[in-house]
Amino acid sequence: MSIQLGQIAPDFTQESSRGEISFHKWLGDSWGILFSHPKDYTPVCTTELAQAARLMPEWEKRNVKVIGLSVDSGANHVGWEKDIEETQGQSLNFPVLADEDRTVTDLYGMMHPECDPNITVRTVFIIDPAKKVRLMMMYPPSAGRNFQEILRVVDSLQTSDKYTVATPVDWKPGEPAIIPPSISNEKAKTMFPQGWKELKPYLRIVELPGK
Repeated sequence: MSIQLGQIAPDFTQESSRGEISFHKWLGDSWGILFSHPKDYTPVCTTELAQAARLMPEWEKRNVKVIGLSVDSGANHVGWEKDIEETQGQSLNFPVLADEDRTVTDLYGMMHPECDPNITVRTVFIIDPAKKVRLMMMYPPSAGRNFQEILRVVDSLQTSDKYTVATPVDWKPGEPAIIPPSISNEKAKTMFPQGWKELKPYLRIVELPGK
């Protein structure tokens, strides 16, 4: 199955390290990050899961629920969690799907046979409270993810939704945003009474409230 931005994230019911999860119900009105791992007891994933757990205060501040996935069993997950805590100094505080039958893997297109027919690639899906897929990233098995970038994208998406803006390259919270070309100057006067800087008719820079 090929997933596209803007479509509803496929729902599923699957076992996890914290019991059975019905995905849409579990998400509720939160944002969600679903990220997959090639398999349990892999070195790069061990570091990634620990980092995602360390960032829990940041996820909660943004109303984000995090859920991992591996194509191994729940029993394997239990042992792996112990290794993660021992080697990384961080216990897991979010569920990891035990997708042994590859139900979720197939729904989300996480298996790339040309890369390796036996393991999932490292995928990341950011899903909004309307259950729409807002971002997809795919990493090869050898490259660890940058969770600061994932946090940054969540901030960008939430800012864009709140103020109807776009964010420029390397944007971080508190920095100026961009008024989309689809918004006329007349409409922008109502939406952005603070005014903006026009570099080109299509490139209008605006400071957002709360900077």
